[in-house]
Amino acid sequence: MKIALGPLPITTIENIWIQLSDGTRLAARIWLPEGAASNPVPAIIDYIPYGKRDGTAVGDEQMFPYFAAHGYASIRIDIRGTGDSDGLFDDEYVKQEQDDAVEAIEWVTRQAWCSGSVGMIGISWGGFSALQVAARRPKGLKAIITHCSTDDRYADDAHYMGGCILNDTLVWGASCFVQMAQSPDPDIVGEERWRTMWMDRLENARPTLIDWLSHQRRDDFWKHGSVCEDYGAIDCAVFAVGGWADGYSNAIFRLLSKLEGPRRGLIGPWGHKYPHQGVPGPAIGFLQECLRWWDHWLKGKDSGIMQEPMLRSWMLDWADPAAHYDERPGHWLADPSWPSPHVESRVLHLGPGRLSEQALADVALEISSPETVGIAGGDWCPYSLGGLGPLPLDQRWDDGGSLVFDSERLTGAAPILGAPVLELEITCDKPTAILAVRLSDVSPSGEVTQVTYGLLNLSHRGGHEALQPMEAGRSYRIQLAMNEIGYTFPSGHRIRLSVSTAYWPIAFPAPERATLTIQARASHLRLPIRMHQPGDDELPAFGAPEGSAPLPTTVLTPGNFERFVRIDPISRQVTVTVQRDSGSMRLDPIGTVVGSKKHLIYSVAERDPRTARTEVYYRSERGRGAWQTAVDARTVMTATNGAFQLQINFDAFESGERIFCKSWSKTIPRDLV
Repeated sequence: MKIALGPLPITTIENIWIQLSDGTRLAARIWLPEGAASNPVPAIIDYIPYGKRDGTAVGDEQMFPYFAAHGYASIRIDIRGTGDSDGLFDDEYVKQEQDDAVEAIEWVTRQAWCSGSVGMIGISWGGFSALQVAARRPKGLKAIITHCSTDDRYADDAHYMGGCILNDTLVWGASCFVQMAQSPDPDIVGEERWRTMWMDRLENARPTLIDWLSHQRRDDFWKHGSVCEDYGAIDCAVFAVGGWADGYSNAIFRLLSKLEGPRRGLIGPWGHKYPHQGVPGPAIGFLQECLRWWDHWLKGKDSGIMQEPMLRSWMLDWADPAAHYDERPGHWLADPSWPSPHVESRVLHLGPGRLSEQALADVALEISSPETVGIAGGDWCPYSLGGLGPLPLDQRWDDGGSLVFDSERLTGAAPILGAPVLELEITCDKPTAILAVRLSDVSPSGEVTQVTYGLLNLSHRGGHEALQPMEAGRSYRIQLAMNEIGYTFPSGHRIRLSVSTAYWPIAFPAPERATLTIQARASHLRLPIRMHQPGDDELPAFGAPEGSAPLPTTVLTPGNFERFVRIDPISRQVTVTVQRDSGSMRLDPIGTVVGSKKHLIYSVAERDPRTARTEVYYRSERGRGAWQTAVDARTVMTATNGAFQLQINFDAFESGERIFCKSWSKTIPRDLV
């Protein structure tokens, strides 16, 4: 990344208190262009709970000084009960969090250095916050940039997918639990207050994943904070950004098609990272694009960004299946709107082992997959360690336990953009079952690269609120939309559709092994073929990645990542173990040392979903001098046919001595899941 300085000198306010109406103080860090007090500037806010002084300091330092040096006040705010802010944390995206943000924006607009125009930016939690706060329409909020976020907290977040429970709800649950219970920094809140504040947080801490697992339908718990409930509530300009390797790219397409106000979309090959740091590459000059967006909406300058196509997306080319890519080959294309006039549907019919544009034999095909199908699927969302967790491996690992349908070798390229949709005529012998479908590219030499996939809990086939058990022997018409994708199947390759009744460890198994029977002739796959346009070859290139000077750091202990699969041929138990150790790093300007580690164990027997077990251990450490703290949590979930069992242990340490511990044992009834 090129280190680029803007035209203006800046000053940094290490900490400032934003006083709320109930007396709570939110801690904020501000980067200001010099002279802003006499020449007010627009403000850009990032509002998240991860600790502005140490949790996000490295990334903040490469972005917010850059904005400030180009004429924007940049403000990083810790939400209530996290980082250095007062109060207590309750759960993700609660109403109080939004209320506080509205007040904080009002506070910002009253400052002498603010022109009264405000934008919000954020990745993941910050992207959620930007959308949710935009729906509250606070005075002064003119535009947002939401990255790696969602408009639907139930159907498209780390908790549920197609009504199936994601194991990520446990992984994220343990991580959220630990991160929200961190100590504030004594240098900010005071030597006399930090320990009292921390103990209050520890006493208040609770595993919110119990709530997440208790709400297995799309009820009011999930509707709150889901802006898809009323897209019309958002009237400011929205720039939605994401990457194909991330778990959150689908929301971009819905926002572009459902919002009525000004909006733009950008999707690259990246994982859960900002595009100027994007992996897999190519990374782009994203901060320059942000400035063009802010200049238009916050300064009223004609930057040209609103004259450009609504959606820019990276069309992936084929690559050998691999757990990690430094870069993904492909090219940029642009569409004037979404749905795009450049996309047309192509129907492929199902037959015994085949996909064809012509109708095939009318046969009934059965599938009852081993519960271990899915071990080559990688992560639901590849976060972590400055790069990526594992992407899907060669799909032949999982295809052996699936129904597989292959096209003939393609005589020309087949580029797709959007969501492939599978329509099946099926029967099921159990009240509920997982339907997992994968779309893959089969190379001439046999390697199988996953392109996209989708999951559906069949009792959710009519929606996620009023569930309908399957009746044995009854035939149902099922439609499943896979994750949106941009990908070109090359000439000479085959398109493969794989269908299974399991997808472990991404999804927790259904309570019983089910057998699905598919009526092939009545089933088909619709591909969104994106037709080549002459203008695709003439798009202006993005600039090279830029950012302000990085925060000086010293790596004290290098990080490490391991993922391995153990197969017991006697018990037919498969165990996937993931170890992610970020090592330890000193933030040199303040001397704080931070580090974290995560250990995941997923195990299940091939023929018994009741053996499924997920164990998550997460530990976070931070300290400086005499201030040395650590928090960890261990969560284990097992299940019977009728209920989930959770065991959660939570511990906190000061200077290596355990000062707090608490445990929870919880049985949660299964609700057709």
